[in-house]
Amino acid sequence: MGEVSLLLIIPLVTAVLCWKINIHIGEKLQITTALLNVFVSLLIANNVFFHAPITGWHHLIYIDALSAFNVMLIVLIGFVASLYSVGYMHHEVAEKIIDANKVRHYYLWFHLFLGTMLAVSVVNNLGFLWVGIELTTLVSALLVAFYRKGTSLEAAWKYLIMGSVGIAFALLGIIFLYLSGVDLFGESADSLNWTVLHQAAKQLNPQWTLIAFVFVLVGFGTKAGLAPMHFWLPDAHSQAPSPVSAVLSGVLLNTALYGVFRIYTIVNTTLDGKAASYLIFFGLLSIAITVPFMLVQHDLKRMLAYSSVEHMGIITLGVGIGGALGLYGAVLHMFHHSMAKSLLFFAAGNITQNYHSKRMERISGILKTMPITGSIFLIAAFAITGTPPFNIFVSEFTIMRAGFQSGHLVATVLFLLFVVLIFSGMMYYVVRMAFGEAPAKVEKKEMSRWSTAALFLPLVAVILFGLYVPPFFQEIIQQVAVVLQGGKS
Repeated sequence: MGEVSLLLIIPLVTAVLCWKINIHIGEKLQITTALLNVFVSLLIANNVFFHAPITGWHHLIYIDALSAFNVMLIVLIGFVASLYSVGYMHHEVAEKIIDANKVRHYYLWFHLFLGTMLAVSVVNNLGFLWVGIELTTLVSALLVAFYRKGTSLEAAWKYLIMGSVGIAFALLGIIFLYLSGVDLFGESADSLNWTVLHQAAKQLNPQWTLIAFVFVLVGFGTKAGLAPMHFWLPDAHSQAPSPVSAVLSGVLLNTALYGVFRIYTIVNTTLDGKAASYLIFFGLLSIAITVPFMLVQHDLKRMLAYSSVEHMGIITLGVGIGGALGLYGAVLHMFHHSMAKSLLFFAAGNITQNYHSKRMERISGILKTMPITGSIFLIAAFAITGTPPFNIFVSEFTIMRAGFQSGHLVATVLFLLFVVLIFSGMMYYVVRMAFGEAPAKVEKKEMSRWSTAALFLPLVAVILFGLYVPPFFQEIIQQVAVVLQGGKS
């Protein structure tokens, strides 16, 4: 359990130190500690994937394959975002957008944000899981409002209000889930532990579990950006600093889905697979609702945010389709989306800083003004729209195969149609930004070495996993799929 304690303590200590010490020391420290947490998470993952789930702290902590997978995503994206943040914040200070003292607050809230997501991923008790997801909302709202402008404050308030409404629904769902087992467990302190509920899933009251799942799906689905509860997401992601947008899209949305899937594994067992149709419906709706917004978009970061709504829908659809292949594709897509979307937001951060605008009609000739960033941005855009030979294509194709094989023909054909339309809309804007004439007033330069170096880490995953998924990683994905299928790993 020492590794788990370190995993949770490191972000907290990092946040406090960065707030209190010299900022030049603090920014190097936060990179070092973020990298340290990557190694800690690898130790935990090794124990879980190659030995057995970790249980401790009087059954308060439980880390299985699903938990370990989400932890790895959080620390990987967190490390790359912490690296990227150094150059990004240097530029913001140099342009007098913020003062140096405000950078301390940025690192304080950034690492507390990572810590709250890690806590969500390792707790066994569903009540504490709810508390953790609520904390992610409170802390990340401060990062959305970081610039203290009218638009960022409005986005933060919208995020807080919709997140609070959603989390209230989720709380009701967890209460109803508790009621579904009250005859079995009485008032036992363990009656909200996932391990206990999962083991007794067949004996839970099916009416209460169905009601619980609907409330949880709406509640945590709001936080995950599933349509039609997604309206906070484009505002929040577009107004936050770009490294925060990358973390919001790359791992916070996954963490909210993690809450949905934790309860889904219980409910779907109780209902003999009937809960899957709800995931298919909300997944398809989320993909469909992205189409018109993608076609008429003007803001670069808002376009990327709507793309996140689409991909949360794809993951949800894959889990709803189910079966070994559908779940494998959904879990693989969680990883692929995290890598590709964080890469896109990092590249978009470089672009918007150099062009001093997020408006796509003002951004043109990226390949001429920023050859490295522009090339990576173009690759990431092709990847996120499911173009071969990049990583997203592999997981989307896997989910489509699963849909056809399992008989979900209408859902799969609609999925294919929506993906093609989204590809057309997004690439129309991307090609114009990449190949158009560069404005005379825009400097021909790359951003700082920190910002540029951070792009290459997720870029490797985007390219490599489109061509080859290593056998050990396939085994990890399969173990996570087993948990989602109702088993234990």
